[in-house]
Amino acid sequence: MKKLFFLFYLISISSFSQIETTAYKSGEFLKYKINYGLLSAGFMSLELNSVHKDNKDLFHVNGKGWTTGFTDMIFPVDDNYQTYFDKNTLQPHHFIRNISEGGHIKNKEIFFDFTKHYAKVIDHKRKTDQSFFIQNNINDMLSSLYYLRNLDLNKFKPNDVLTIDMFYDNQVNKIQLRFIERSDIKTEFGNVRVIHLKPFVEVGRIFDESESVSIWITDDENKIPVKIKASVLVGSIKAELIEYKGLANSFPIIFN
Repeated sequence: MKKLFFLFYLISISSFSQIETTAYKSGEFLKYKINYGLLSAGFMSLELNSVHKDNKDLFHVNGKGWTTGFTDMIFPVDDNYQTYFDKNTLQPHHFIRNISEGGHIKNKEIFFDFTKHYAKVIDHKRKTDQSFFIQNNINDMLSSLYYLRNLDLNKFKPNDVLTIDMFYDNQVNKIQLRFIERSDIKTEFGNVRVIHLKPFVEVGRIFDESESVSIWITDDENKIPVKIKASVLVGSIKAELIEYKGLANSFPIIFN
């Protein structure tokens, strides 16, 4: 399941000036079904709400991933990823990663301070506390999706490549994202106009090719991920949107 959350933070570029958020609003909820090959593996959800925390007006995203059925019997997953990011600048403020995957457990928090330019990483499992230097344009795993959704993608054309800085695993990683095309795809709700994106990913660690991941987001004001597909070292993973509510804008469906 971490691979799906990993995919979300690969798809962001942004500058951190005052940004008007028009692509989403408090109360938005997205739910995805996860398949591993032909096997139904589980579900993932993303819920967005407004909060006031540490004297800041923030968006809070609560991301959950869990296995079901046979998959849950052989490799149970119960993941929780959360991010708090600034409503005005979209900079991450607090990130939480609390996962249990087949007995593998991680429980980390990251606190971002863009005034002092550091990220404080607390590993609750290992009982460590470390700080790392960061610049202003750093994203975390979940806030990146919401940065992407606020971009004006009309200016991008096929094969344009975007480079971003991502703080992950106690370091800043440079991520590139390639714009493929605009097209129509079939979804749970009907045919939808989408933008096809391909992030360049690290070969060997999780994925078998540098461009083995495809992401389709709606080509509208919402820019919702409706489908994600990844070829991993063994098999493939697919996530498809099956439920949504609380969108900031209409969700146009193409009826043939």
